[in-house]
Amino acid sequence: MSVERTLKKLASGVILDLDGTLLNTDGVVSEILKVFLVKYGKQWDGREAPKIVGKTPTEAAAAVVEDYGLPLSTDEFLTQFFPMLSDQWRNIKALPGANRLINHLRGHDVPMALASNSSRSNIEAKILHHPGWKESFSAIVGGDEVKAGKPSPEIFLEAAKRLTMDPSSFLVIEDSIPGVTAAKAAGTAVVAVPSLAKQSHLYTSADEVINSLLDLQLEKWGLPAFQDRIEGTLPLEPWCIGGPVIKGFGRGSKVLGIPTANLSPEGYSAILSEHPAGVYFGWAGLSGRGVYKMVMSIGWNPYFNNTEKTIEPWLLHDFNEDFYGEELHLVVVGYIRPEANFPSLETLIGKIHEDRKIAERALELPQYLKYKDDPYLKISLHQEN
Repeated sequence: MSVERTLKKLASGVILDLDGTLLNTDGVVSEILKVFLVKYGKQWDGREAPKIVGKTPTEAAAAVVEDYGLPLSTDEFLTQFFPMLSDQWRNIKALPGANRLINHLRGHDVPMALASNSSRSNIEAKILHHPGWKESFSAIVGGDEVKAGKPSPEIFLEAAKRLTMDPSSFLVIEDSIPGVTAAKAAGTAVVAVPSLAKQSHLYTSADEVINSLLDLQLEKWGLPAFQDRIEGTLPLEPWCIGGPVIKGFGRGSKVLGIPTANLSPEGYSAILSEHPAGVYFGWAGLSGRGVYKMVMSIGWNPYFNNTEKTIEPWLLHDFNEDFYGEELHLVVVGYIRPEANFPSLETLIGKIHEDRKIAERALELPQYLKYKDDPYLKISLHQEN
């Protein structure tokens, strides 16, 4: 399909949100809230997250104080909570695709602005730990530099003004509903990248909703397209995960005819919050058996409507026996596609086998093949020797 037929709207600049869009701030905030609320005999379970995502710090604090019945004023909460948060700013990681996006836009001289409900000083402190980010933005607008934060459009109007461009010439990328509402009110196009699980259906006013920045197609907006996909895959900075193989949901071999070697999500909440739901591939080291190609899904598997985010690798090898309890180490090297729902079981199975073929071919490429010798895979091989 030609670019002309898929073009949604011409944009000549990009305005980015920060927390939850470029940075995995939500994951860090959740971990700190768990610790903070214990002091008051409360437990953070994430259910209140929709009430704080995309809000100004004061609004988010007020929501937590009210929902948990804390014996604090909003100001007292902020006084206690923010030092704990600022101590962790250096540990807030860029979300997958964030560096790729910023470097790509900068390399093509696309005007960029950063617009966040966080205060300007907090924005500066957060991006300080990400080399090249501050220099990439021609304008940075904090929530304390406008009269009203998102969902008011003022922050985006101010960003456009500082770049001396019309708001309608911008594409805004946002993770929150208040942010999307603000962007549309400012007259911009907006792509939503929801930071909360299973919330995509709520972003009805966005021009497009995508699973993660890895799935962003800039050419739809008349902007320079990424040119870094290889054989239907997107190379990633390799990351590792491992543990004993557990019994899954009884659907891999029985329902799908695809024997997955599941890993328990327990203890991996931080890693799972960093990586968007989707289909990945790489190499698997299994106890004393060997190293194998693998393709893996991370997410909620919409067809089966999982209640928790799962890790389901498929080792691309025919085994004669089960290996529950054996140590499995994975090196993830690339991304294939976002998580998706399917109209039928047959369609789902067909797509999974297509993913297998893509992974098998790609892992023969030198760029991916070299990771077959990663030391992390060898650790699991030596454990039983």
